[in-house]
Amino acid sequence: MTALAAPLVALDVAPRLGRLRARLADAGLDALLVTKLTNVRYLTGFTGSAAVLLVSPDDALFVTDGRYTQQSHEELAAAGVDVEIEIGLTGAAQRDALVARLAGGGRLGLEDNSVTWAQQREYASAFAPAELVPAGTLIEDLRRVKDAGEVDRIRRACAIADDAFQALLPRLGTGITEQAFALELEFAMRERGASGNSFDPIIASGPNGSKPHHVPSVRVIGRNELVVCDFGCIVDGYCSDMTRTVSVGDPGADARHLYEVVLESQQAGRARVAADVSCADVDRASRDVIAQAGWADAFSHSTGHGVGLEIHEAPRVASTADDTLLIGDVVTVEPGVYLPGVGGVRIEDTVVVGRAGTETLTLTPKDLVL
Repeated sequence: MTALAAPLVALDVAPRLGRLRARLADAGLDALLVTKLTNVRYLTGFTGSAAVLLVSPDDALFVTDGRYTQQSHEELAAAGVDVEIEIGLTGAAQRDALVARLAGGGRLGLEDNSVTWAQQREYASAFAPAELVPAGTLIEDLRRVKDAGEVDRIRRACAIADDAFQALLPRLGTGITEQAFALELEFAMRERGASGNSFDPIIASGPNGSKPHHVPSVRVIGRNELVVCDFGCIVDGYCSDMTRTVSVGDPGADARHLYEVVLESQQAGRARVAADVSCADVDRASRDVIAQAGWADAFSHSTGHGVGLEIHEAPRVASTADDTLLIGDVVTVEPGVYLPGVGGVRIEDTVVVGRAGTETLTLTPKDLVL
């Protein structure tokens, strides 16, 4: 496990606010109120549970409460982020500090994908006479392309998940339940350095595999049946995501055929991942293989999604997606076929788009029979 504890490439946080400021004018904004904690973390390095960031073309104001006085100063300094920090003991004091900074009015952008209607009404009253406008995906667009430090954290999270899963594979043949295996997998990833799950593990055995987001149950995992295992972990805020379908013993010719079709579909989609390729083309490459096998209706979700500080982020890899892959994108390729009463197969890798090609970050072998 020595490789899983090696130093990580440093994150390059300091320039991010400047890149955001450069986009405010084109977005028609005089300032942007950042309330989504994931975005606050991306821009400042702050990992606490309460903070708001007001960004204008010339400066930024970071506001949090007294619990984070020391932490906020330490984390922002470590990230090289030079902003004014205001500590408010009450919510009203924090709001007043933000309002005072925008006393002249103007167009204030809100993160419309995460601000509730009640919050919008509160902000409209507090920041009057400023005009509140939707800011769209300004920060999410910046987050989409990962720097070397971000990729290294996702790579480490993938490596931890790989190592934990492969160590636990023998447990599948011991009469363990789905729930127990999911718990052991979570513990094994934490033991190897993860801070938590990037999502609740999906362990779906036998007929339960026909449900793409099955919640692990007390069903005992049997021999000679398909077991869908979808899981990931978090390292320094960044997520991993991987799915493998396995069987303890030979699941039979029909199950092997189903597996081979999904594996071919996954390989076809993964082979299309490259800079300047449309996300819809990647989806089509995977989907066509399954459609040709007669299971088009049984592939009931998109082929993939971006991964980063959140387990699902831009870009979408779907038939309706209008994005084109960029250098620095980290995406999943995860086709699946789900047959009610029978079971299912899903195979997923996380890959990063690089200048010299793609790198697959999830390295657990794709062997069906254990």
